[in-house]
Amino acid sequence: MPDELFKALADANRRRILDELSERDGQTLFELCARLLSRHDVVLSRQAVSQHLAVLEAADLVRTRREGRYKFHHLNTEPLEHIVTRWLKPDAPEHNP
Repeated sequence: MPDELFKALADANRRRILDELSERDGQTLFELCARLLSRHDVVLSRQAVSQHLAVLEAADLVRTRREGRYKFHHLNTEPLEHIVTRWLKPDAPEHNP
């Protein structure tokens, strides 16, 4: 799982998609494409954004929900929380040089 997570986070366009979902969760592919263009001046085809979303889903950073013919994408922060706690353990003793 960590390898997929770091791979997903390595791409700037995928991080922009996560930013957009963080700001407004539950967007369709069309909405994400429009927001990437209007807010970040990023021109990507729907297929390219769809491929980025597939990588984010494989890393469990994005989860989807279908309603009729629409597919909504939701941010899942649990994998990010795991990374943070991996190195920043709240119960670790303080280091006093």
